[in-house]
Amino acid sequence: MPQTPPFAAMFDSSGYNRNLYQSKEDGCGGLYYHDNNLLSGSLEALIQHLVPSVDYYPDRTYIFTFLLSSRLFMHPYELMAKVCHLCIEQQRLSEPVQDKNRIRKIAPKILQLLTEWTETFPYDFRDERMMRNLKELAQRITSGDEMYRKNVQQLLQNLLRKLATVSQYEEVLAKINATSTDRLTVLKTKPQSIQRDIITVCNDPYTLAQQLTHIELERLNYIGPEEFVQAFVQKDPLDNDKSCYGDRKKSRNLEAYVEWFNRLSYLVATEICMPVKKKHRARVIEYFIDVARECFNIGNFNSLMAIISGMNMSPVSRLKKTWAKVKTAKFDILEHQMDPSSNFYNYRTALRGATQRSLTAHSSREKIVIPFFSLLIKDIYFLNEGCANRLPNGHVNFEKFWELAKQVSEFMTWKQVECPFERDRKILQYLLTIPVFSDDALYLASYESESPENHIEKDRWKTLRFVNASGQSLMHGMAATSAVAVTEGHGVVYVFVHRVAFRVMKTVQSVEITCRQR
Repeated sequence: MPQTPPFAAMFDSSGYNRNLYQSKEDGCGGLYYHDNNLLSGSLEALIQHLVPSVDYYPDRTYIFTFLLSSRLFMHPYELMAKVCHLCIEQQRLSEPVQDKNRIRKIAPKILQLLTEWTETFPYDFRDERMMRNLKELAQRITSGDEMYRKNVQQLLQNLLRKLATVSQYEEVLAKINATSTDRLTVLKTKPQSIQRDIITVCNDPYTLAQQLTHIELERLNYIGPEEFVQAFVQKDPLDNDKSCYGDRKKSRNLEAYVEWFNRLSYLVATEICMPVKKKHRARVIEYFIDVARECFNIGNFNSLMAIISGMNMSPVSRLKKTWAKVKTAKFDILEHQMDPSSNFYNYRTALRGATQRSLTAHSSREKIVIPFFSLLIKDIYFLNEGCANRLPNGHVNFEKFWELAKQVSEFMTWKQVECPFERDRKILQYLLTIPVFSDDALYLASYESESPENHIEKDRWKTLRFVNASGQSLMHGMAATSAVAVTEGHGVVYVFVHRVAFRVMKTVQSVEITCRQR
């Protein structure tokens, strides 16, 4: 059975691995090269370049880049149909009497292409049209050959196993959200049954950081590379099918991961604002500082930034008497590392260091790199927005897609790391399902802990107490967080076309604002 090599070797610092690049000697009309690097081409020529022949097989870097970016121009099932048609026509697989020697030469290459597609983009095959085309082409190349038939069966079994696993994962996410909603209902009817605090559940910051890393790596693992493109996909202006993008697969796993960041931020703020006594609030702050520091040491930058964001929320940062009791030296260092100035320069430097450590790692722990995910999405978004998909001559701007694929392939390497820490079900259950305060509930708890200092705060406190007294709940589960349509930053208003972009840019912007306020 063909095996695909790891992603780490695919791209070099210039965008893609030139040493692996192969170009067809013939039939490459419609493709434009410079210094033997593919820069652009017509969509049809790029599709043809994907299709193997008896004496040609596309470079794996090209396969990944084109399969990733082609969905900006056409559905995956449309691409699969074209690939199947070209394979059948060019290799005369539809002829009644087939050349078995020719089949033996081309079958392994077609099978390898199908293997790479199903292993790297398995979610494409949740579409029945994809599965039909896959099975049809597989049947053509296995006709009369038992060895290839077994290989195809193994390919299909592996694919179905992956699809079943992701379906189970999505069911688990739905149950987690339902459990959180049920607990929220209990709190609405029985306020006295307020949740336990995090320190009671886990008094060791190092253990909590490890459990956060479990959640991060699990959710990263289920994000398909195509979701980075589909989160921001817009209709291709050369595409006449107006309904083409109506049924495109949602980037649901990417969304769930962004929501997890928001939930963790609100959980941190909730845990800090809940205690009645000042010394208890200070203790919780110091606890989360230690958790954040251990996340940094592990390489879990996403949880680190979520914790810092929660501690920098206005209801928390205004607790001046509480903060006066906190030893903030360690927190100041962490804030410096994640400082948003100069486009998060300090964080990007630390990320490069963690990435280098991962490449030379001798243990699973040293391999862990969990990026500040919303910033990664923001980088990909602006790469997509900053460069045109097509050139003035109608060619696909493939130079842009080399860079896009480079960024996504790095993420693919990070998400494949197995978490080396032991799971603690009790702690994980708490982190994932315990209800958290809404913004209003956080402010109300904050004002009740330390009285309002100005007229604006006093007016808000009065309003919140009235709302609370009227029986309206000020708590919520983060799964129900609504998206915003417009985000402001650096003097520019960005209006985005997809709710994932709304959430991501809101997250990055709030991080930048709250970090600068302290």
